[in-house]
Amino acid sequence: MIRRRDLLLTAAALPAAPAIAQNTAARTLRVIPQANLTSLDPVWTTAVVTRNHAYLVYDQLCAVDAVGTPRPQMASWEIGDDGKSWTFALRDGLRFHDSQPVRAADCVASIRRWAARDTFGQALWAQVDELAALDDRRFRFRLKKPFPFLALAMGKSQNPCFVMPERVASTDPFQQVRDASGSGPFRFVQGEWNPGQRAVWTRFEGYQPRQEPPDGLAGGRVPRLDRIEWTVISDSATAASALVTGEQDYWEYPLHDLLPLLRRSRDVVVEQRLLEGTYGVARFNHLHPPFDKLAVRRAFAMGVDQRDYLRAVAGEDAQAWGVCEGVFTCGSALASEQGNDVMKVRNLDRARAALRESGYAGEKVVLLTPSDYPQINALSLVTADVLRRMGFNLEVVATDWGTLVQRRASREPVDRGGWSIIHTTSSGTDLGVPTIHLFLRANGANAWFGWPTDDRIETLRTAWLDAPDEASSRRIGAELNARAMEVLPYVPLGYYWQPSAWRRNVTGAFKAPATVFWNIAKG
Repeated sequence: MIRRRDLLLTAAALPAAPAIAQNTAARTLRVIPQANLTSLDPVWTTAVVTRNHAYLVYDQLCAVDAVGTPRPQMASWEIGDDGKSWTFALRDGLRFHDSQPVRAADCVASIRRWAARDTFGQALWAQVDELAALDDRRFRFRLKKPFPFLALAMGKSQNPCFVMPERVASTDPFQQVRDASGSGPFRFVQGEWNPGQRAVWTRFEGYQPRQEPPDGLAGGRVPRLDRIEWTVISDSATAASALVTGEQDYWEYPLHDLLPLLRRSRDVVVEQRLLEGTYGVARFNHLHPPFDKLAVRRAFAMGVDQRDYLRAVAGEDAQAWGVCEGVFTCGSALASEQGNDVMKVRNLDRARAALRESGYAGEKVVLLTPSDYPQINALSLVTADVLRRMGFNLEVVATDWGTLVQRRASREPVDRGGWSIIHTTSSGTDLGVPTIHLFLRANGANAWFGWPTDDRIETLRTAWLDAPDEASSRRIGAELNARAMEVLPYVPLGYYWQPSAWRRNVTGAFKAPATVFWNIAKG
């Protein structure tokens, strides 16, 4: 069994970060981000680091509050024709970073591009008869049938619809955009971006926030900082030292083993900002052997013990993590035990026997792991240990997170640069319902990386949208859980609580479904 001490020694062996220049500017927030920013396009990738960047530079038509209710952000809306017409009207004062006004045409182009890739957006788009700008400030959806989740689809926390200029939003959704022009509270400084080391944003003086207090991701997004600098520090001990000594101001995802050290510092605050736990995911590539075979996927699942994964990330304190063997957020309305038997085996001998009977023929398994992302690296190394002990022909490819995010888009077999299994994490706020749940989409080429295909999952996802009442919704959710546990588009790895840490002179931090930096100031 892989030991937690081994994981820490692996992390300690990483090269130290370069010396960090002192920056005494009172209105500059120096941040150690959770990962390396390599893609600027929140439509092309679902990487959380790109989404966090997007919240800085883009704005949204609507956004969810702390309880997940969509609220007006850039626009208000009226619903008519028995729910089949939604008309949005932009509020005054909206401008892009080049000072051009935000128009309805920009919003329409942004919605179209987002809906082509996002799981909830695809469900919405299937019900759209027409989406058109009425004038520069108004646009309208005409729907085939009522879709009460329309505002939630666009305003959810994970992969929402960010508004881009029409010239940018007209880009093919399967091609990355490199132009990060938005209308949000901060501008991206393209000339200071050095992927793997540094990214910088400055306050957009032309931004006019809503005159409301922040509530989750809704409310006023007031830019109280002049400048935000992200510095990638892969070595956690170096990152902790930089925060304690004041060389950095904010650490998004500190290593759990270093939390006691940070808490002992009078100048550091350690708090949980995210509203839900962070859920681990082991994702198969369903296109190529060996995980294109259901029997092989099920054999692996039988060898998984979520407790091993959670201890590797968050330590022995059971208050810091929780077993959650279904596909929906534990404690949510749809959380279910139906069909979870495969996750309760937790026995390597039975897993080996199942693998022998599966028809596995020794095909190479390529596991990608991000050496600069400690939490996901820990999950990956536990899986590597399980795969080796089961008898898989395993190759572990250690790379940085940015490279992994690029490579996971490859659909090639492993001998041509592809992959077999990867890991990621997701906030529990994004796993509570089928249409937001990235890893439950099973529509082949349009599914999230790994590209599973299962008509029954897709039928149940659609049926959930039409559920007439809560009892029907829960019944369909239980059926979805059972089907997912039967065909295994992915293996859930439980959840852990991921606090952030910041210097005590940083004020205004509030709880939200995502890490955002508006309304934060530095004294």
